[in-house]
Amino acid sequence: MDQEFKEIDSEGRWQKLYLEIRNQSHECSYKVAKYPENRSRNRYRDVSPFDHSRVKLENTENDYINASLIVMEEAQRSYILTQGPLRNTCGHFWLMIWEQNTKAVIMLNRIIEKGSEKCAQYWPTAEEREMAFRDTRFVVTLVSEDIKSYYTTRVLELQNLSTGEKRNIYHFHYTTWPDFGVPESPASFLNFLLKVRESGALGMDHGPAVVHCSAGIGRSGTFSLVDTCVVLMDKRKDPSSVDIKSILLDMRKYRMGLIQTADQLRFSYMAVLEGAKYIMGDSSVENRWRELSREDQEPTSESPLSAQSHARCPTERCNGSQREGEPEEGGDYRQDGRVPPQPLCREQELDGSTTQSVHLVILSSKTKTPQNKPRTNDSEKKRKSLGCICCT
Repeated sequence: MDQEFKEIDSEGRWQKLYLEIRNQSHECSYKVAKYPENRSRNRYRDVSPFDHSRVKLENTENDYINASLIVMEEAQRSYILTQGPLRNTCGHFWLMIWEQNTKAVIMLNRIIEKGSEKCAQYWPTAEEREMAFRDTRFVVTLVSEDIKSYYTTRVLELQNLSTGEKRNIYHFHYTTWPDFGVPESPASFLNFLLKVRESGALGMDHGPAVVHCSAGIGRSGTFSLVDTCVVLMDKRKDPSSVDIKSILLDMRKYRMGLIQTADQLRFSYMAVLEGAKYIMGDSSVENRWRELSREDQEPTSESPLSAQSHARCPTERCNGSQREGEPEEGGDYRQDGRVPPQPLCREQELDGSTTQSVHLVILSSKTKTPQNKPRTNDSEKKRKSLGCICCT
């Protein structure tokens, strides 16, 4: 794997590899996401959960939420990848967490990024302590909050008002991961991943962890891919046996567009390679990650809770105004947005076309991808016809 990384890096082939993955990705039907009554529940019109893997709400008239269950059987890992809740779907979000017996939420975005709302404020701040969601009858209380330089760990109490039962939910919030970008270093990411793992929330003793960014595919896909690969390396005791490209293609059968840029793909390889050192018994690596991540320094960037007044979830009623197809700033993912005439299993070009009217800035890390080309060109439209496993 290390040799493969060096060859791709030296030859500047990350963009080519990324396009290969997009071209080989299978896509299945997503008809339910396009129902008129569900349009207001989608943050982006071009990011939809597949019908076969979407999470279904149980105790509500409409079972739709923009969330996908990803099951990696060999790794014994399950994740729910979902969009950042909209103001009118926060109650649905907590209902899903309750029904799926989720122990942790992993949040990889900020509420506001580059002046755009990327997620509603769905948990209480230290000032208010409590939020009520009357549409689904849940109350969320902030129990504790531990703020580090680049991530914050919270314990939230989730109470079901219908039954009176309460549960504690971990909230792991990565606060410095830029939209369309990558974390500062593999060390900081892996230090964060270890914190999540230490909670036990990724294990099989609970329901699937909920992972989200804004669209629930880019940063969320990176987190899930690296975690799965590191688990498989540990299980197989042979890092060279883990084919990152193949695993990503498997994960893309459950949710479209996982990993959005060549930079994120390169970073995933870097993080898996660094994680291999831990798996192979380097006892010093965990301390080194902690030191390199500088987690105990004061946060230097903009507070993730700033400028939130217009991003809050309603606590009394649903008042979402966003509709599919309307302009909405700060998209986390762009696809062609077309509904297939026969939405069975098919492949679709993830062509990066915008559904919003704002420009995009692709953020890269300090270790930039050798080829930082636009994600769209005419040659990308040429596709091969492949079978789709998920529908057979």
